[in-house]
Amino acid sequence: MAARRYPRLCRLLAGLGGAASLVLLVSLYTAGSEVQVGWQVLSELTFFPLWRREKPLYKLDVNWPLIPFTGQTFCVAVDDVSGLVYVGQRGDENVPKVVVYTEDGYFLQAWNASIEMPHGIFVLNTPNATSVWITDVGTGEYGHTIKQYSPSGELLQVIGTAGRAGSGTNPLQFDQPAEIFVEESGDIYIVDGDGGLNNRLVKLTPDFKTLWLHGENGSGTAQFNIPHSVTVDAVGRVWVADRANWRIQAFQKTTGEWLGCWNSCFTQDGPSSVRLTPDQRYMIVTHINIDRVSILAAPPVGSIEDCVVMDTIQLASEVKPHLVDVSKKTGAIYVAEIGAQQVQKYVPLY
Repeated sequence: MAARRYPRLCRLLAGLGGAASLVLLVSLYTAGSEVQVGWQVLSELTFFPLWRREKPLYKLDVNWPLIPFTGQTFCVAVDDVSGLVYVGQRGDENVPKVVVYTEDGYFLQAWNASIEMPHGIFVLNTPNATSVWITDVGTGEYGHTIKQYSPSGELLQVIGTAGRAGSGTNPLQFDQPAEIFVEESGDIYIVDGDGGLNNRLVKLTPDFKTLWLHGENGSGTAQFNIPHSVTVDAVGRVWVADRANWRIQAFQKTTGEWLGCWNSCFTQDGPSSVRLTPDQRYMIVTHINIDRVSILAAPPVGSIEDCVVMDTIQLASEVKPHLVDVSKKTGAIYVAEIGAQQVQKYVPLY
């Protein structure tokens, strides 16, 4: 495919837009046989939407939320069944650690049960129940753990050894676990290492037995340097935002086999968050140090290929977008911004 054979040219075309891209390709074609790849790319690029830069993929919902936040907003998760948005925030003792809004922007409730420093949050909907999972990177008596709550804030269970950082798997120990993703089957994926002892990806059974893990610190294959976000796609691939290595790595979810990585999209800053749109068409990535959200073309089935930036959302300076979630029902993106102390909602235009 053209995107794999000519990735730099394809990314250049995405940045130029439709009309300018066409002029460039025709110019390349007429320049001689040495650069006739331009016409080949044009003829093969039926899947590549050249107009994306002229028509944004998302727009800001300026009316969300209706009531502002009171702390530093680190993470966000959408309950698609109930139409609710859960936000983890930090602050002094008067700041609730979890606040809940409707997808329309109305404040619903707040709770503050046994959480020190929320970092990542995930909502699991099953036919029987809804639960909220929060990673706690605090260093006190509740920290270095992952907690499961009811939608009203009742603590249901704790993974890890509360108050003790470690790397053990029996019993489970964490050191600043960054994020969690839970499948409907109950299988759990954890990226453990927001700057602590560990740099690992762990898969657990529903009863917290370790199925497989990758746990070396480094920049080689299946090694990590601040694994910061994790998601699973519809064809069984686990995607990890390997933030300090400026790449996204992919693994087979059943065996843990390494499938490849993307790094060519990350020339200015590494990925802080990774989520997929409901149609699996785009991958949403945040860049905390350059205040940007990138919309990447999701990888095709059966191949990782090369990453392609389809659009970007440039935020204000020092907004610091941290983690995101995407509504499976509406496709809206919710971006938790530490610097701005807010969560912004972007609605799809495509």
